[in-house]
Amino acid sequence: MEQIFEKLDRYFCKKWQLAVLDMKTGRWIVEPKVSNISYLKAENANKRHILLQPLACIAPYYLLVDDIGWNLICRQHRYPDGSFKPGRMAVETSKNNYQLWIHSIRPLSLDKKRHWLKKLHSDPGADPNNRWGRCPGFRNTKDKYRDCMGHYPLSKLVWVDWKRKADIPVIKSDSKKPMNRFSHQPRGEVCRLKKISRSDYQCADESVTDFSYAMALFRRGYSCQFVTDAIMSERHNWKNHTGEKRMNNYLQRTIKRAQRIVMQT
Repeated sequence: MEQIFEKLDRYFCKKWQLAVLDMKTGRWIVEPKVSNISYLKAENANKRHILLQPLACIAPYYLLVDDIGWNLICRQHRYPDGSFKPGRMAVETSKNNYQLWIHSIRPLSLDKKRHWLKKLHSDPGADPNNRWGRCPGFRNTKDKYRDCMGHYPLSKLVWVDWKRKADIPVIKSDSKKPMNRFSHQPRGEVCRLKKISRSDYQCADESVTDFSYAMALFRRGYSCQFVTDAIMSERHNWKNHTGEKRMNNYLQRTIKRAQRIVMQT
């Protein structure tokens, strides 16, 4: 695990962070120190997810392609001789399911990231705005990946290249035409008058609060994944939806209904 941390430290230029995600209570930040490995392993053993991301100061230089298969990696991110293209880091998060990071020579705006993520067939729900990846060396504790013995798959570091960077082509934008979005819905920080939080829509019923907050975020152009993460990190009382499966089902119902109403009005 120490060797993995050393490689990640080089790949992210010593400017990265970890987070522990609890499906009931939300996410908290942990420094990527070797001395914290035991703590992170203990949290992971308690079914909490261990995530990583570059710090905000270098985040524009990193692109995360989510939920892709090995065949796609071979076609898009490896040369015919089997060697990886520059600046890649591949993490197998579960069987034949990968996240791939790309370290770019030049910074990329959120719109440009969305453009390339669409080209690279990334998960449409994985918007690049404040996106977290899964940290290799820890287990993917989603219930759907648990085997008959009760074990979870280990996220594996397949490849990392910290010596080179990817020369991602520059997109020639036409000032008369807006850049193509990653989906039919606008994403990211667009059409937003002010920053909002769940507390702005707080009422006695937690479900009504979630629904109102979700609608407000969708009206400001945020993605389903962003809305999900926002509710999970800002809601603290989950006593009516204990367990990952119940929480996920509740969030999917709430977010799907809120998005449908916003699209229809």
